Amino acid sequence: MSVNRDKFLEWIEACAVVLKENKDYLTELDSAIGDADHGANMDRGFKAVMSKMPEMIDKDIGTISKTVGMTLISTVGGAGGPLYGTFFLQVGMKSAGKMELSLEDWAMALRAALDGVVMRGKAELNDKTMVDAITPAVEALDHAVGNNTPLDQALEESASAAKEGMIATIPLVARKGRASYLGERSAGHQDPGATSSYLILQAAADTWAGS
Repeated sequence: MSVNRDKFLEWIEACAVVLKENKDYLTELDSAIGDADHGANMDRGFKAVMSKMPEMIDKDIGTISKTVGMTLISTVGGAGGPLYGTFFLQVGMKSAGKMELSLEDWAMALRAALDGVVMRGKAELNDKTMVDAITPAVEALDHAVGNNTPLDQALEESASAAKEGMIATIPLVARKGRASYLGERSAGHQDPGATSSYLILQAAADTWAGS
């Protein structure tokens, strides 16, 4: 089982939909510990991505993901642009020339995306950032690859791990980004970046089910 180019494009579309649907929720989360713009920024970025869909539709997965990354960098405000841009650029680099991705391909791509985000944002696990959702998702995928887990199950396990990581940000004190300015007052709030990361990974599990 694998994810072909058309399914990859469906995932990008699903990301745009779920981020639009959750725009107010993400902004509400960000209003507690950030600049109250994460939802609007992510929605704007993926609307710009969708405007590029006609030029991506016949490209390989690597080119599609790189286009998404560059578009997010140029349209998403705050830290989200560079971080999510890096995420998709790294996926694109690992997927260069590919028209389909195996579970192992996706695991390697997501690992590269995580490494890129960590390098760009200088965040570590438990800093109360998107890294807290992506790290367990990557670890779950690596475990699934080692166990020859079916693609559907592996993706759902990865998304579930991301959700647990997202929820685990609630009691943490932020050590990076705008939220870190609040110190102890940042505890008790769910991180918006971890939340949008979970939504994106859950969209992959939902979209690629049955691939």
